[in-house]
Amino acid sequence: MSADRKVVRAVDPSQIAKHFDPADVQARFNERWEEEGTYAYDPSASREDSFVIDTPPPTVSGSLHIGHVFSYTQTDVVARYQRMRGKNVYYPMGWDDNGLPTERRVQNYYHVRCDPGTPYEGGLALEAATAKQRKGPARLVSRKNFIELCEVLTEIDEQAFLDLWQKVGLSVDWTQEYRTIGDRARTLAQHSFLDLWRKGRVYTQFAPTMWDVDFQTAVAQAEVQDRELPGAYHHLEFGVEGGDESFVIATTRPELLPACVGVTAHPEDERYEHLFGRNAVTPLFFAPVPIFPSELADPEKGSGILMVCTFGDATDVLWWRDEGLAMRQVLGRAGRLMPVRFDADGSEGFQSLQPDKANAFYEQIQGKRVKQAQAAIVELLADPAGSATGSRPPLCREIEPIQHPVKFYEQGDTPLEYLPTRQWFARLLDVKDEMLAKGEEIQWHPPFMHARYRDWTENLSLDWSISRQRYSGVAIPVWYPLDAEGERDYENPIVATEEQLPVDPTSDTPPGYDESQRNQPGGFAAETDIFDTWFTSSLSPQIGSHWVLDPERHAKLFPADVRPQAHEIIRTWAFYTIAKALLHENQIPWKHVLVSGWVLDPDRKKMSKSKGNTVTPVPLVEKHNADSTRYWAASARLGVDTAFDEGVFKIGKRLVTKIFNAGKFVLSQQGPAAPVSSELDRAFVASLRELAAQATRDFDDFNYAHVLQNTETFFWTHFTDTYLELAKPRARRFVDGECDGEDEALACGSAIAALRLGLDVLLRMFAPTLPYITEEVWSWVFAEEKGQPTIHRAPWPSEADFAEIPAPENPASFDLAVAAFTAINKCKADHEVSMGREVERLVLCANPATLAAAGPVLADVFAATRCREHRLHEDAALEDGVFEAREPSFAPKPPKR
Repeated sequence: MSADRKVVRAVDPSQIAKHFDPADVQARFNERWEEEGTYAYDPSASREDSFVIDTPPPTVSGSLHIGHVFSYTQTDVVARYQRMRGKNVYYPMGWDDNGLPTERRVQNYYHVRCDPGTPYEGGLALEAATAKQRKGPARLVSRKNFIELCEVLTEIDEQAFLDLWQKVGLSVDWTQEYRTIGDRARTLAQHSFLDLWRKGRVYTQFAPTMWDVDFQTAVAQAEVQDRELPGAYHHLEFGVEGGDESFVIATTRPELLPACVGVTAHPEDERYEHLFGRNAVTPLFFAPVPIFPSELADPEKGSGILMVCTFGDATDVLWWRDEGLAMRQVLGRAGRLMPVRFDADGSEGFQSLQPDKANAFYEQIQGKRVKQAQAAIVELLADPAGSATGSRPPLCREIEPIQHPVKFYEQGDTPLEYLPTRQWFARLLDVKDEMLAKGEEIQWHPPFMHARYRDWTENLSLDWSISRQRYSGVAIPVWYPLDAEGERDYENPIVATEEQLPVDPTSDTPPGYDESQRNQPGGFAAETDIFDTWFTSSLSPQIGSHWVLDPERHAKLFPADVRPQAHEIIRTWAFYTIAKALLHENQIPWKHVLVSGWVLDPDRKKMSKSKGNTVTPVPLVEKHNADSTRYWAASARLGVDTAFDEGVFKIGKRLVTKIFNAGKFVLSQQGPAAPVSSELDRAFVASLRELAAQATRDFDDFNYAHVLQNTETFFWTHFTDTYLELAKPRARRFVDGECDGEDEALACGSAIAALRLGLDVLLRMFAPTLPYITEEVWSWVFAEEKGQPTIHRAPWPSEADFAEIPAPENPASFDLAVAAFTAINKCKADHEVSMGREVERLVLCANPATLAAAGPVLADVFAATRCREHRLHEDAALEDGVFEAREPSFAPKPPKR
């Protein structure tokens, strides 16, 4: 060996921990990454050099569950890859801390209810309610106190999320945090409203609206879900005014009978066409209501004729509006039947041909909740005194049980009602085509998720209801002038100026007024509603970019590169974010949408708190370590629902342990510095090069799960189980600081160089998914040797890593070496001897072409299998690339010490 040949720096295995200690490593590197700003976004970098992520702001009022780890880890893997590609990654974290979920959590946690009429208590501090306190009535607190309690509790919840994110190693830039109730978010949400107001895109209207009677707030179409529930058809006999005819209507909502304002059937339904233009008479309440034709009536459904009420569903709203029907509202905002009065001329709004009887019947259901009222009215309908024809009980058949879809607010527990209320709306129905076009400009991953957006947009039937009758949220920046009688002028609202933002109309005054004029005739009144939480969350790209607050920054961050999100909120978060970008700037908000699947329990059911099948993530991370947890999350493809399987965590843990041990072995090999020159080594590097190239293509298409799968397979089958074993004897030829001659030095150095290159490249390919174990092994040697203190800023493997290594003489050399190695080990297994047992002699068989092609690598194979003597035998019957080891003779088993 040449005296001036350099020696590769190696680590002393005795100075490295015997086992990987994840708790120590995670704490150590989390602190270092934070101190060194490893994941910091550089605002001075150009847009072309940046990669921008529109991170989902988690709803902090929700319970932590394994689904959070699942989806956020997948985003983090993408962020880490892009950083290694040299991108300046903008990866913020927001907290969605306003809206109904926050209010419900505060109500339950403190056992309080907001009452705007209750006086404010300065310095109010509450503890979590005890079980005893929860049995009593909830404590009433002022609106201001309630909002303060929301802020206190969300800060506690945010810390729990932050701790979890740091435990699983999210590479978020924590200097880029925001809250959806923070000043910046409030300012931009209110600016959004002002911009839409100037463009004529928002309006206020008193109209039937979907209403949650528990939350007592309006709900938008996108927040509604159908739930299959048991119901029943009740067959009710109606009379016809001025005659003795009757007909039967089948209804699932008999409790709305006092709100009946019309009857309709299909215009071509011969059973009823002679009734059009006449009045029906309702049972129990004897109300005369018009009978009219409608194409929307289904002759095959029920009895083919139906009652129109104010309001049972969206079709009732349509008929009421198109036919100019009366308004008979019986259901109040709290979900109880309100007091009403029937009279002969309808001056009270409720006309009846027999008002005394009508009022007597109604008194028996007044004040009841919907289900109670339904049960009570069914009993009344069994009384012949309520007949509209005087012939028999109005409930004229057996009740017919059915299963049918019922609309709920997605976070509610009681069916929605349609109630006439004043709300603010954003116009979307007239830009559906533009919304569809923007959806086409965005790349959806997986592609079939685009269909969900397209279908939702095409079937949109209502403008966006953006106002909510709640307390914790961003205030709608509007006041109303009051006339001389103190009535609000809704036609001429006073909108805040840009300079006033963020503004709270309940405490701030409009331009040109002072506080003394609040709620006084000739003065003003505040809009007390807040925005729908999606109105703010749909601005998450603009909140991160600072939008109009910092146009230069906005230009560098908008549109974003990716939006990661779950598939069930395509119709809300994705849809509304695209709408905002269209309406404000005629842009798309991001170039790609990455849609994650759900986490399922072992029975393949979605995990949810209500089902009691969720898994708390923190104990799981502490049990299996962060890398193993990330391994499970990153093994799932985008858009695919994944069963929670702790066995996958164990596989990840085994992989982490193997990386630790393989790194310790490879980096402890000392020998001469030499280029990769041996045929086996060059063939291994060629397969590694192909792996890296494919991984880059997959990652660029956000196919991170495929990258992990291929890298892990290669690590086991091509590196630790095969190449490392094949190269080990050559790598260990450096004894007492010397090799036996220059050829031996080159062969030994080639093996060490290829082993180190294999470890180096594989560590970098694992790094996005397994940040802790890869950083640990990288820190032993490569950090200093390559001038990259952290693997997470080291360049992603590329052609530059392989450029100076010549291609093998035969591209199949590595596969042939592995096949021969495997054949000899199989022979050992068949003879029930250990893999480490020496072979005194054997015959290695293959067809002539295979033996000739394998010649340059067989020396490594025989050395690795500890074969002292061998004979090659040509067997033409064997297929190309196939070896068989025959006639073995094994060395005696060494005696036990």
